[in-house]
Amino acid sequence: MMQNEQNARLLIKLDDIEPLIWRRVEVPLAMSLKGLHDVIQAVMLFEDYHLFEFEAGGRFYDVPDPAEDFGRKTYAAKNVRIRTLIDRGITTFAYTYDFGDNWRHTLIVEAVEDADPAYEYPRFLEGENRAPPEDVGGTFGFADFLEAMSKPRHPQHRELARWYGGRFEPGDISIDLINERIEKLARRRTLGKAGFAKSQNQQH
Repeated sequence: MMQNEQNARLLIKLDDIEPLIWRRVEVPLAMSLKGLHDVIQAVMLFEDYHLFEFEAGGRFYDVPDPAEDFGRKTYAAKNVRIRTLIDRGITTFAYTYDFGDNWRHTLIVEAVEDADPAYEYPRFLEGENRAPPEDVGGTFGFADFLEAMSKPRHPQHRELARWYGGRFEPGDISIDLINERIEKLARRRTLGKAGFAKSQNQQH
């Protein structure tokens, strides 16, 4: 009999910004850290333009690039599963996206639970406050951006509104868009699992 798939319920917090920007998700324990990167990109509405890195238990995980060797050992994020970290007793770890803007996130494993067969995973649960737009210039750049966008008479308001492509609503996380992006990942995963199961059956 197949064992029930298990999920980790994760709290994702963007460091060093007030009010807190956070998301809560459920992700399969069998998911790789590269898959988790895709989930974070989806729920934070980032565009995956830049490099990323996880730091967990003193080890670094990313997409290794021989040309970008910083003199420390990194592991391939696609080869490490969330279950591996949890089995090593790691319940809090870090994710950094875009080493220029340096968006550091803290990830906390809140629970490990059986998956509900009624849902496809990964799954977005809830969150608050919109994440910064790409290339806004880190925490200081984001603070300046928020101030200018909130004041129509600010000297940079029109320029930044044009750059961003419209109004920026700090309290609106665009739940519909997040769900659309997460559902795409979940659908891809479900189809991948079905294809794998089919290939296994053909071999027997």
